[in-house]
Amino acid sequence: MTNPLAQLAANGVSIWLDDLSRSRIQSGALRNLISNRSVSGVTTNPTIFAGALAKGEGYSDQVAELAAAGASASEAVFEITTRDVADACDVFAEVYSASHGFDGRVSIEVEPGLANDTAGTVAQAKQLFAKVAKENVMIKIPATKPGLAAITEVIGSGISVNVTLIFSLKRYAEVIDAYIAGIKQAKAAGHDLGKIHSVASFFVSRVDTEIDARLVAVGTEAAIALKSQAALANARLAYQLFEERFATSEWAELAAVSANVQRPLMASTGVKDPNLSDTLYVTELVAPKLVNTMPEKTMEAVYDHGIVPQNSITQHYADAKAVLDAVSEVGVSYDEATEKLETEGVEKFIVSWNELLESVSTALESAK
Repeated sequence: MTNPLAQLAANGVSIWLDDLSRSRIQSGALRNLISNRSVSGVTTNPTIFAGALAKGEGYSDQVAELAAAGASASEAVFEITTRDVADACDVFAEVYSASHGFDGRVSIEVEPGLANDTAGTVAQAKQLFAKVAKENVMIKIPATKPGLAAITEVIGSGISVNVTLIFSLKRYAEVIDAYIAGIKQAKAAGHDLGKIHSVASFFVSRVDTEIDARLVAVGTEAAIALKSQAALANARLAYQLFEERFATSEWAELAAVSANVQRPLMASTGVKDPNLSDTLYVTELVAPKLVNTMPEKTMEAVYDHGIVPQNSITQHYADAKAVLDAVSEVGVSYDEATEKLETEGVEKFIVSWNELLESVSTALESAK
């Protein structure tokens, strides 16, 4: 019998691990996840690297070398994280080849402090791409307003991009516009469009956390009845938007010259409310050409007891719209909630980035 994760992959969902560390790479644990858990990619962020560096497993030799070379904390972080990502890209090289570039991807994020700096984001995206020097790397760029222009320019340069921190449908539509504009620029510049891939990371659990808190504050029976429904509704409508926007004649012309669709990626799929099923944001978001990046705890929960349907998105568009309409009707502003989540998302990654710099700085001092 097939396991639930294998069934998820068979139903068209690419399973990407939301975690990376040097010990995971060197021990063979990452490679084992490809074989035993149907994992076909990895995503990272400053919080993940801060956690990995804090544990220190496998980093002491490189830290000592960097300390001897007089590297600053930011230079050391750049060297350490790009090495991990490059090594992980090698682990996934066969998956990348077999999937024609759709999977086998490893993502690395630009510094979160650049979230509102278009030129700085573009420059660092190119720097990271050059340093990792692996075709299957993806550069993560946040979907802030300044980030949108950076996405277009980086895609236009022939670099694959993971767009992160998307919370609202309006912003997601703008991300798709930015991607298509980038593909047109890449085409004009003579890049091989078949080599350019992108995912749009639509955050899930944080939407329920924020909107549920607002529903509780409203306190009416109608508001309370809507708890734990907004995130799935939002994510399902995002998939509907994906289907619509990549079914146009404009896109068909680009697809005819090998352009790849920008796949929707469901991020933040670990359940935060203990009253909910720990597999909710995986098993209720199943559809073709989808990516779900999950922490290992969520992945293991799905493997252990997940019940995976063939599709749990496309038949729910009307229901999903009704949920978001009802949320608005009871007095909760979807726009305010998602704008707050974007701002907080950037701020949280900046905090993690500073923690990462601090832990590396301490390690460099200790190694001297």
